[in-house]
Amino acid sequence: MNVFEAVKENVTARQAAEMYGIRVNRNGMACCPFHDDRHPSMKVDKRFHCFGCQADGDVIDLVARLYGLNNLGAAVKLASDFGISYDNKGRASPRPVKKKISEELKLKQAELQCCRILSDYNHLLEKWKTEYVPETPGEEWHPLFVEALQKQTYTEYLLDTLLGGTAEEKAGIIKEHGKEVMRIGERISGLAASHKAGCHERSGLAPTGTDGR
Repeated sequence: MNVFEAVKENVTARQAAEMYGIRVNRNGMACCPFHDDRHPSMKVDKRFHCFGCQADGDVIDLVARLYGLNNLGAAVKLASDFGISYDNKGRASPRPVKKKISEELKLKQAELQCCRILSDYNHLLEKWKTEYVPETPGEEWHPLFVEALQKQTYTEYLLDTLLGGTAEEKAGIIKEHGKEVMRIGERISGLAASHKAGCHERSGLAPTGTDGR
């Protein structure tokens, strides 16, 4: 139990969440990584609780679920990543030193970010496919309707792989498609900014390439 005590005394769920790439807002709310959460529904402080999927627990439970580890593996990972030392009596160093973010952590952060972007993009594609559908057979197709037809299957494939694929498959998605997903994220942010500025929705996003993926 020594490593459990050492970790719980030195790391909160919020510190771990931010370390592993989960954005927590000023109110202590974050998008839950355990379900398709478009709006922050998880409260993160010393412990965490999701009001959407009811995920709940302490910092060790959070990391265990996030990485598919048992509690011991999660505690050891936290101790390693936060530089927490402990002896056979469970005493931890009072000032844990955060280590340089490892490649594994960088990959996990990129994975979470890509999932959020792709989920938002998929919702937009669904909206465009309905909103811009031609009303008559001879009507010219709107570029966003074309994009929705061409990109939705591709987007769902990327998202499904990131949510349920093997570690190797997820890493492959990040390596091969990560830059493109980041560009999609920039477009989505641009649309949100346009809405705040009072721009009409139809003048928002310019369509991406039409390679049919």
